[in-house]
Amino acid sequence: MKKISVASLRRLAAVLCASTFFFASVSAPAQQHPALINHVPDAVASGVAPLVGHLPSTQRLSLAISLPLRNQAELDDLLQQIYDPQSPSFHHYLSVEEFTSRFGPAEADYSAVQSFAQAHGLAVIDLADNRMVLDVEGPAASIESAFHVSLGVYQHPTENRTFYAPDHEPSVELDVPLLHISGLDNFSLPHAKNIRPSQQPGAAGKTTGSGPGGDFIGSDMRAAYYGSGALNGAGQSVGLFEFAGYQLTDVQNYFKQVKQPLKVPVRGVSLNGVSIHCPPATCDDSEQALDIEMAISMAPGLKQVVVYVGSSDVSIFNKMASDNTSKQLSCSWGWKDNESSLDPIFLEMAAQGQSVFVATGDSGSGTPGDVVWPSDDPYVTAVGGTDLTTNGPGGSWKSETGWNGSAGSPSKNKIPIPSYQQLPGVINSSNGGSTTLRNYPDVSAEANTNQYSCFDGGCFGGNGGTSYAAPQWAGYIAMANQQSLAHGGTTLGFLNPALYAIGVGSSYDSDFHDIVSGSNGGFKAVTGYDLVTGWGSPNGVNLINGLTGAAKDE
Repeated sequence: MKKISVASLRRLAAVLCASTFFFASVSAPAQQHPALINHVPDAVASGVAPLVGHLPSTQRLSLAISLPLRNQAELDDLLQQIYDPQSPSFHHYLSVEEFTSRFGPAEADYSAVQSFAQAHGLAVIDLADNRMVLDVEGPAASIESAFHVSLGVYQHPTENRTFYAPDHEPSVELDVPLLHISGLDNFSLPHAKNIRPSQQPGAAGKTTGSGPGGDFIGSDMRAAYYGSGALNGAGQSVGLFEFAGYQLTDVQNYFKQVKQPLKVPVRGVSLNGVSIHCPPATCDDSEQALDIEMAISMAPGLKQVVVYVGSSDVSIFNKMASDNTSKQLSCSWGWKDNESSLDPIFLEMAAQGQSVFVATGDSGSGTPGDVVWPSDDPYVTAVGGTDLTTNGPGGSWKSETGWNGSAGSPSKNKIPIPSYQQLPGVINSSNGGSTTLRNYPDVSAEANTNQYSCFDGGCFGGNGGTSYAAPQWAGYIAMANQQSLAHGGTTLGFLNPALYAIGVGSSYDSDFHDIVSGSNGGFKAVTGYDLVTGWGSPNGVNLINGLTGAAKDE
């Protein structure tokens, strides 16, 4: 019986070399190690969570089995070239097929894992084109037998519920290395990063929005952050990460209520057997609906919005990568850090020219790490929150302060600082950032509780959260990609190297709204980068021109 092994991963970071920036690898050696990802929650391992029973043998669970990448050093070198503007390979992205052929798990290994699962009574419910994740389903008894664990039911130490988890680390009788097995426990539940009126009664609307009571609607954000230009996201697809389905009627009602046309097709993709539908009587689609509404409002000419709905973060993100149909992706959910399972997927997205935006959270600097994650992963763009004032309904940007709910701080998940945050001038005594840990957010947008949305069969004011900011950024970058492609360039891909290069460069004040007031309880918004708003919010067409200028010079 062989203990599950996993190749330790390199962390990707961007480095400024002379006047250029590019990726640098930071992984450990290539030899195999015992599983670095703990499958047993600390509360179980320490005995803090008392055992109250055994998971019924017939209860069915969905698992996502991850396999490690191959040729990690070669991938690191390639990514460095892809994101170095002076390299002949700058923005020469890979297709899914090319990435899989060079860096994905071997076909024989993937087939062996399939055979192993089926031989142990687990049904294969989804195969990934990149061979990085295998989704299986089966009864608890079969899972216990396959992985040599006992699945107990435990009392949660801080929440009024029970959870299931293995009693020790899994092991397999399989010569193929496995990276991780997601779904063996439900100790940490996902958190949506939106605030509904019922969660914050008495939240006052603003007088500068176009919605009822002066609340902001999505088109106000387009007017403030982009303006009245011709870009609308045409030809681009936005992908949304969701842990539950949505009701298209809520989205249709939203655009009806704000008296704007809805011309963007919305397509649902179901994973892990989770329905793409969310009936109001039994399901809350407040997060999912607002994500769709904000992305379309920012870029009303999108080719489509693809909503990926599942129960496993690994399955959802991997499907986004292996589809590669959406070059801008947004996630407004948080859960327990599972970095080593997600980093290979984010690396593939970077190699394919996809941009990933993740909302940071809504409880200021005190937002727990298992809510912040995965916004503090080094390979995504973390989006914080601001409090925006416009020049009247549908008007231009007037002023902006840091929102007190904007989650920002050095990583509570202990993610090391990436090289793009080590550029001179990024971290200083004024912003109080860490010189050893990943700092977040990277950028920001309006998130105060003065926004209007339709969900759960109705329409409501007083909503907020960084959930609004992340899909707004995805829509905004869809327009940037539209412009880049129209001028013979490429999609922008992983944005942080370019964003930080702009931040420390001479065009910063014209490309971003530098937000210098407001705090999140632990940090203050200051000149330049800060841990409330990052570099700030996008300054109209200027940032788009700044980002796509590099693409046009390739």
